[in-house]
Amino acid sequence: MRAKHPRRGRIKPAKRRQKDTDARWTKKNGRSFFGYKNHINVDKRHKLIHQYMVTDAAVHDSQCLEALLDPENQGVQVFADSAYRSTEAEQMLCQKGYRSRIHEKAQRNRPLTKAQELANTRRSHHRARVEHAFGAMVQQGGKFLRTIGMARAEVKIGMMVRHEVA
Repeated sequence: MRAKHPRRGRIKPAKRRQKDTDARWTKKNGRSFFGYKNHINVDKRHKLIHQYMVTDAAVHDSQCLEALLDPENQGVQVFADSAYRSTEAEQMLCQKGYRSRIHEKAQRNRPLTKAQELANTRRSHHRARVEHAFGAMVQQGGKFLRTIGMARAEVKIGMMVRHEVA
């Protein structure tokens, strides 16, 4: 349950309507960001977006992995960056019949071995095609949203995703 804002009751309704109460803060590479994240499932051959999910910025990428998997997809390999790697994710992919091609993650005081670095490099060639979908959305002005509320953000991102597919 979220803590109550001490002055929330005193904020005027007109001002409250202009505040995005669904968006959240997150940090990436030491920089703070406020808003939403777009998570996508892309066909690497055709660069078509199969599924997408919009969350507030504070949701970790790994929380969306299972929801993004498309049971109708013929592919059995799942390529993702190291944020998606966890023992739970690996077990879930194995149970569902997928082969994990998620990047290896280095730990503090335990750098990647040369074999792991080479495997990550091979996986990056596949993932680069997926990143093109994000690049196309950025070209449509999709890096920043000028909306208030999760519902409007989902519609805006959904329109960009559908435009990318069409």
